[in-house]
Order: sequence, then structure tokens, then C-alpha cells
Amino acid sequence: MYFSNQYDQRLYRHPPGGKPVPITREGDLRYAAMLVDQRRNRIICVREDHTTGSDEAVNTIVAIDIDGQKEAIVLDSGNDFYASPRLSPDGSALAWLAWNHPDMPWDGTTLWMATFDDAGLLQEPTHVAGGVPTAIAQPEWSPDGTLYFVSDASNWWNLCRWREGKVEQVLEMEAEFAKTYWWVGMSAFGFESDTSIVCSYGRHGVWRLGRLDLESGRLDPVDIPYSAMGLGDLKVAAGRVVFEAGSPVKPMSVLELELASNTLTVLQTSTTANIPADFLSRPEPIEYPTGNGATAHAFYYPPKNSDYTAPPGEKPPLLVTCHGGPTGAATMALDLWTQYWTSRGIAVLDVNYGGSTGYGRDYRERLMGEWGVVDVDDSTNGALFLTARGDVDDNRLIISGGSAGGFTALAAMTFRDVFKAGASHFGVSDLEALLDDIHKFDTHSLHALVGPYPLYRKRYVERSPINFSEQLSCPVIFFQGLDDTIVPADQSQAMFDVLRGKGVPTAYLTFEGEQHGFQKSETIRRVLEAELYFYSRVFGFETADEVPPVHIENM
Repeated sequence: MYFSNQYDQRLYRHPPGGKPVPITREGDLRYAAMLVDQRRNRIICVREDHTTGSDEAVNTIVAIDIDGQKEAIVLDSGNDFYASPRLSPDGSALAWLAWNHPDMPWDGTTLWMATFDDAGLLQEPTHVAGGVPTAIAQPEWSPDGTLYFVSDASNWWNLCRWREGKVEQVLEMEAEFAKTYWWVGMSAFGFESDTSIVCSYGRHGVWRLGRLDLESGRLDPVDIPYSAMGLGDLKVAAGRVVFEAGSPVKPMSVLELELASNTLTVLQTSTTANIPADFLSRPEPIEYPTGNGATAHAFYYPPKNSDYTAPPGEKPPLLVTCHGGPTGAATMALDLWTQYWTSRGIAVLDVNYGGSTGYGRDYRERLMGEWGVVDVDDSTNGALFLTARGDVDDNRLIISGGSAGGFTALAAMTFRDVFKAGASHFGVSDLEALLDDIHKFDTHSLHALVGPYPLYRKRYVERSPINFSEQLSCPVIFFQGLDDTIVPADQSQAMFDVLRGKGVPTAYLTFEGEQHGFQKSETIRRVLEAELYFYSRVFGFETADEVPPVHIENM
């Protein structure tokens, strides 16, 4: 077994019955996306080198001697980023992805292929596919040596292959066969045989497992009780598929499917909580009109609790939730956070605003240059759609989000007069400050989402809630990890101080040892209960269960 050790970032070989042995030298080097090149007794992987003295780390594809006796050999260099090296079945060729600043991997990646010479070095690479404005994902060699990959050249991430020097689209379908490439190694399909793959695919936010015949192009859904797939974790081997999935009544779980018998086994579940089905709110996928004549997508969860019935004629409060990323996506998988609210009489709208994954490239690109506008419009218009439909109380509209979703929530409360209260979980309030301390991968992400800086500095200023705090007049509760290096605590502190000084009801809870995204169970529980308590005080309702109080300024 080979692994990268978190504590020193070296690669190790762990022989059966033995102890781990380092095979890379000490130093500020990091490794990912490993594969074994047995023919040449080496590991091929992506290396990130922080020792060069350059302004940023240098990424390359390298070959590392399994015995750790030789220096690593650079196989390809010159691009800002590399991912997904894939060795052909006979070991004669390598395929990989690359991209460069200012693009993110969902904006434009290139797929390359090269054969090895007798010395194990790559010969002149061949550009197979991709490059702005096309993003390639997950190159894989079939058992017979054909190179397959996913491309969004058709607007949708569809499966393609490279044969006889040409790209062929295996299946043209308004569906996504990949997700945004947030980390190396993401996998949404695998080979059952030379002529068949098992894959996950999504349409309108609903994901399924399918079997695709590579000769006929026929896609058959696999009959399993799940409608949300994990973030690119699917592996096929020996007649079995291991993947992550969930449903409105089943939490995200690691599953194993035996293909011949269609036998499904739960290997691990994200929660062992046994909640009766009649307490669970089922999502309604909705589409609604939004800015510039576009259509936005969301999942609506009505309140649900078999022990309680709302008073006649009373409409529930609505909590609009905004996912992070901002290129992430809400799914239909059972989310106990959502059910916490719906079981307590509060409806939830989980918004997949423009920029979200799962609705095609055009939908993702609605956010290009428009972060702080499109996401805010889509979240606000979702709430207005439900009030117009008669589902919720327009006097009790709430918005909440974390990280990028926290920015959307703060911007919606600052620049729109719709929401009556809200919460920011380690949310961005100052876009310019976000540029100050950002890692290599995200260095230029804001250039695409807002505009190149400083050329478009005016946008950064005009879309930052902190600069227009005088317009924010509804109650807000802030949650912040004190070890957060992505959105430092001073951003939440500044917004809290402004509201406190204006006499607006506000609260601010900080957590030692928490970073960007809360991990400790006691923190998560405290945050949920504090947010519920805050809304109960703002809107004057009694909580069904006793929750610890929160000190609210100006109330």
C-alpha cells in the first residue's frame, strides 16, 4: 500500500506485515492522484513543489521510484495545474488533465496523451480535447485501451472517447456525467467490461445510477432507491460497484452493488439516527422565474411533523438556504440540518442558484462576473415565488448560508428588502479582503466570479456587504470559527459591530478550534440551537424543545 502522510507530506510504502517506509525526500513537497506503474517499478502522481522560491507552488507530473532510491523524474511540466494521470492497460501511454490560470477546472481543462519511450519518459504529448471554453473531466482507459472522458463541449458533461485520432460523443443527453472538479481523483463512472460502463448522472438536480452500453449508446437506469449521488466517488471492479448515494429518506451512505444480482449492501452510513418516515419532509424540485428572464432551480421542503398541525390559516416561516462553493449544489439526499427546521414548523428552500453544478455549463456560467447578483436574485426570487404561490408567510422570510452561501445571504439582506432575518455561517462580507490570503487553486476564482482585480475593483466594493452596512437593517446572527484562515473572523466581527452599533438585534458566536466549516458535533448542535433560538426571539414564537439561550444585542 502507498499513501501520502498528512503530517510530513511524504509518500510511504507500507508492505504487508511491515512498517511504513518513506519513498520521497523530506521537504515542502506534496503529492496526490497516485497510480502504480508496475512495469517500471514506480509511482506516477501529481507533485506540488513549495521549495522553488517562486511566488506560488509549482505543479508537475512525476514518477517516483517505489524503493525510494532515486530522485523523482518530472514527466510533464509547464502548466499551472495537473490532475488525473491515467496509465493505459498495457502501460505504454499516459493520459492526464491540465489547466492554467486564470481558469478553474470547470471553466476549461485540456486532456493530453503521450506514449513512453524506452527510458520511461513521455514523448511529444498529443492534445486530445478541451481548453477554454470546454472542461474535460475524468479520463479513463477502457480494458481494451480506448481513452474515454467527460466533456461539456455540448453544454452538458457527456461521455466521449478518443478513437483513431478523433473525439466521438458516446451519448448526447441533457444530463451531467460529472461534477465540478474540486479535488483530484473524482470519479463518476467505471468500466464493467470493454463495452459497458456503470455511471452516475444527473438531470435537474436528481442523480441516478446507470449502465451505459458503449456500442449502442443506450443508457439504462439501475433500479435502486436513491436519487442523490456523492461528489464523484464511484468505483467499479470484479462485478461490483462501490459508490456514495442518498435519497430524501435515506442519508448519504457508502453502498456496494453486485451487478449480476442487483444486490445492494450498505457498507457505511453517515448517520445511524432512525427517524420515522412521517417526520421527514420530502423535497419538491421547483423551477421559477428570476433575473434577466432566466429560470432558477431549488428544492422546497414544507414543514413536516406528525405530532403537530399548524393553526388553521397560518402559513409557515421560510428559511432560504444557500450552498457554498459557489459552484456546489444542493441535492435531494436526506439532510438532518434541513429536517431540523421542517420538523419545527419552518419551511426550507434549498436554492441551486445560477452557478450551481448539475444543470449544464450555461447555467454554471450565469454566475460568471455576477457573483453577488445572480445568486442573490435567485435566492430572493425563490422566496418571492413561494409567497406568491401561497406556501409561506411573507413576513417571516429568513435566509442563511455558509462561506460563499454566507456571502449570498448577507448580500441578499443588505441589497434586497425581502428577508426579515438571517444567519451568516463564516460568510464573506468583504470581497477585497478575500483576495489577500488565498491558496493557489483559488487564486483567480474571484476573477471569474466578479472580475479581474484591480480592473474591476468597483464591483468588489459595490458587492461587499461590509461597505453598505447602513442598508442592512434586519436581525442577523453570526457564527465563526476562530481558526478560519479562508474567511477570517474579523469579517464576521465587523458586520456584527455595525449592527450592534445601529441598534439592530444581532448575535455573534465564535468557536475555538473550528476552521472553515464546523466539524465538532458539539459546535454543530450549538449552532443549530442558537440559530433557532435567535429566530424564535425575532419572530416571537416558542420553541418546541428547550434550547440554550443566546445573548442577543439590542433585544
